[in-house]
Amino acid sequence: MTETHCPYCSLQCGMRLQQKGRGALEVLPWDEFPVNEGGLCRKGWTAAGLRGSRERLTTPMVKDRGTGELRAAGWDEALDLVAARIRGLQDAHGKDAIGVFGGGGLTNEKAYQLGKFARVALGTSQIDYNGRWCMSSAASAGNQAFGVDRGLPFPLADVEQSDLVVLVGSNLAETMPPAARHLDRLRERGGRLVVIDPRLTSTAERADLFLQPVPGTDLALALGVLHLLDAQGAIDDDYVAARTTGWEDVRRSVAAWWPERVERVTGVSTAELRHLVDLLVEADRAMVLTARGAEQHAQGTATVLSWINVALALGLPGRPFSGYGCLTGQGNGQGGREHGQKADQLPGYRMIDDPAARDHVARVWGVDAASLPGKGRSAYELLDALGTPTGPKALLVLGSNIVVSAPRASHVTERLEALDLLVVCDIVMSETAALADVVLPVTQWAEERGTMTNLEGRVILREQAVAAPDGVRSDLDVIAGLAERLGSPVPFSTEPEEIFAELGRASAGGKADYAGITYDRIRDEKGVFWPCPTPGHPGTPRMFADSFPTPDGLARFLVQQFAGAAEQPDDAYPLHLTTGRVLAQYQSGAQTRRIKDLPDTGAFVELHPMLAARVGAHDGDPVVVRTRRGELKAPARVVTTIRPDTVFVPFHWVGANRLTNDALDPSSRMPEFKVCAAEVTT
Repeated sequence: MTETHCPYCSLQCGMRLQQKGRGALEVLPWDEFPVNEGGLCRKGWTAAGLRGSRERLTTPMVKDRGTGELRAAGWDEALDLVAARIRGLQDAHGKDAIGVFGGGGLTNEKAYQLGKFARVALGTSQIDYNGRWCMSSAASAGNQAFGVDRGLPFPLADVEQSDLVVLVGSNLAETMPPAARHLDRLRERGGRLVVIDPRLTSTAERADLFLQPVPGTDLALALGVLHLLDAQGAIDDDYVAARTTGWEDVRRSVAAWWPERVERVTGVSTAELRHLVDLLVEADRAMVLTARGAEQHAQGTATVLSWINVALALGLPGRPFSGYGCLTGQGNGQGGREHGQKADQLPGYRMIDDPAARDHVARVWGVDAASLPGKGRSAYELLDALGTPTGPKALLVLGSNIVVSAPRASHVTERLEALDLLVVCDIVMSETAALADVVLPVTQWAEERGTMTNLEGRVILREQAVAAPDGVRSDLDVIAGLAERLGSPVPFSTEPEEIFAELGRASAGGKADYAGITYDRIRDEKGVFWPCPTPGHPGTPRMFADSFPTPDGLARFLVQQFAGAAEQPDDAYPLHLTTGRVLAQYQSGAQTRRIKDLPDTGAFVELHPMLAARVGAHDGDPVVVRTRRGELKAPARVVTTIRPDTVFVPFHWVGANRLTNDALDPSSRMPEFKVCAAEVTT
């Protein structure tokens, strides 16, 4: 029996795995793990379904230059080929000719080694990861307002003890169902729930108040809330004076956002807006939680900062069972960005252009700080530059299915096809792997050991439950093998616990300080919250009680201006398109679409009966959704739970992200996945 964690979302639910027969695994509850208390969603219960799958990759594959088809190869042949091609491209075009693209599902050890590999073995600045598309806007906002980025600065269970929770752009009941019990317990003890979403989801059905704004207008709604709070004299003046700075500028900036203006922009009535404000005023303890619906916008950072302004004005951050938090999406969306996968960061959430940070990390790595490259391109900008005269000529991909998950996906696919070398490490032949010159079969979650950091900042440990199939190696083996062949100045370990200890030294003194965390502590304590700077430190489940990690200890109010979505409806494209998830699938679906016990319905188009009547659509019949970037044909689902001016498409299948807009947030570089202009025809 092995105690470990689910491979999917950022809850990282605890589970037990028991081996059955010839390598098959049975998932059993782990009641003692506090995040989920034995509960799992259907994806968690079926997570072992890829074991023994005929679609599992078990041998390296190399593209035959004559036929263009992938053929089986040995590991030495494949790694030798990759290293030789990398050396040739760097000799011809420089170090930045090689790009690296990571994933928010990689363990902390893999994320750390990948960042180190890029900067030390490759010497390239061109590294980023798909987590840029998950939580980067909330991360940017948290750093600006609080001085630190931790999704939830309190344990998730604190939600139950609040008097009011405002969920902005989160369908918690479908994206991480075991967490929804906290909302149910909140309401059982008399607390209230507000859900803000363009769709009446299963989460919204639990709400005491449901607001259904026009997609892309959550920022204007937050400005209107703050306007009314100020007008009603509901600002916590003592908290604002003692613990924040910048309030007067923000107060002046929201003066023009009177309720009638908010209604014209958002579609939320003045009565509903006033109801929300009344609930906030009445609550002694309140939480504002945002997720992708509010964050995946060209103004995602500004939207989050505006909701943080609401929380600060009410004096919530740092108070018991109150505050602002972000519901991280990917399994290691938190830890994955803390230790070096992002273009601008080094381990410990240090910034790569900070000389002191470079010196510290270089000493741990045993290299000269001057040898470390500078800041590279963000995720979409990196992909957009592939194969261009000034961009990378090769890309190494770990833990990401870019062809399905990238915005403006048809264009990104063209850029991947323009590369001289594409190398993909995966467990199955994903849509991205199918384009590769070299495909390397790697271990999956139950076959390896390593740490993850969940949405609460709790560092947990995945334990190995079963041996990998013959022919399969860990991503850590791939990194070490390539580093050796490339003549890395330092060796790369393949032992996760040894790598984690080095990660602790590299993160010491940084914002995300893991120096006091060990595998043994994680096992004994069922996870340790960072920052945890020393072995004797208890960890930090709750942050901001006394001060904020800013130079003066104060949180920042920051003025935000509403500009709206980058692409507005017009005569040619009169509708709003938004995207999201469904209960049975996860991210690009590379794993879940291959598990027979999970229903694979394929993509669909959700639209309101009024819109369906206007375009002549019928439930179950195909419709075509078009945007300026592409089109998708899929069955219609005619429902009353969506706005009449909006259509919804899930993104787990090829097609949805051929439609989405690649407009970027100026601060986080988050693409505007959640809204663009569209038309629907039959």
